[in-house]
Amino acid sequence: MQLEHIKNISIIGAGTMGHGIALSYALSGYSVTLHDKNEDILRKATSQIRSDLETFAECELVSKISINETLKNITTTTEIQEASQHADFVTEAVTENVEIKSNIFTDLDAYCPEHTILASNTSSLTLRDFTSQCKRHDKILICHWMNPPHILPAVEVAPGDSTSGETMDVICALLRKINKTPIRMKKEIPGLLHARVQMGLMREIWSVWQRGIASPEDIDLVVKGGFGLRLAIMGPLQMCDMGGLDIWYAAANQLFKDIDNTPEPPEDLKKLVAAGNLGVKTGKGFFGYETVSSGKDTGKTVKERDRMLLSILKLKGTS
Repeated sequence: MQLEHIKNISIIGAGTMGHGIALSYALSGYSVTLHDKNEDILRKATSQIRSDLETFAECELVSKISINETLKNITTTTEIQEASQHADFVTEAVTENVEIKSNIFTDLDAYCPEHTILASNTSSLTLRDFTSQCKRHDKILICHWMNPPHILPAVEVAPGDSTSGETMDVICALLRKINKTPIRMKKEIPGLLHARVQMGLMREIWSVWQRGIASPEDIDLVVKGGFGLRLAIMGPLQMCDMGGLDIWYAAANQLFKDIDNTPEPPEDLKKLVAAGNLGVKTGKGFFGYETVSSGKDTGKTVKERDRMLLSILKLKGTS
């Protein structure tokens, strides 16, 4: 398949990631079908897409006139066969559950045309976990988007054991066409690059929090006002080069023996989850948030995050 052969794109799963992925393709003029079993989730996704486009317009990244034009590029359905039968490229973006993903890929393999490329947004599973029953192994790969997917440029692209070079090439080209940055991996590994690096950071952060070394506020401040700010303009390995590899080696030699390496999440994090304190969506996590039930909408927190991310991307010239 060539890039110009991709006309119709389907997204399976209309949640946090799915609606943003759909928006990214629709914004570039592709005909997008957004699927979910739940009609209410589809209605919420459409509403969120409009809200996201309005934020883009407020940041002068799209015109207000283009909002309705972009929305016209998206259709919704609760029927996976309808979402599959005319698709040239499909991205699955449902929960990280092997059985659910396996059932979806069985349906996609059966209902999609022979030429259709299938992708999963998984970050913690490998393709062999849920696609072994499929016949088109050369046309299956991982496309892992970052949250929020309609804003962050990077998308990890990883092959399975039998993914063809042609499939990798065309999907990387597609992502570049919609102004995303494909991160082409040589092979898949649980967590890929982004999740593994991010989780390594979080393990030490959760450790110093549980040990009472610093408050959640100060932990966030040291990252935002320190290396986090540098990471917005250079990668971690370039940051090492800038500081001097001899300095980094000496620091690693000193600190590695003391940095947390426990294989389990911290007990205090487990307690927060058990108590239902899950963060913005419940109104309380490490911090407190105003919730819909209290008369305030946590969507304001998300919208402010999106505005700040878009401002950074505009400054970098990568939006």
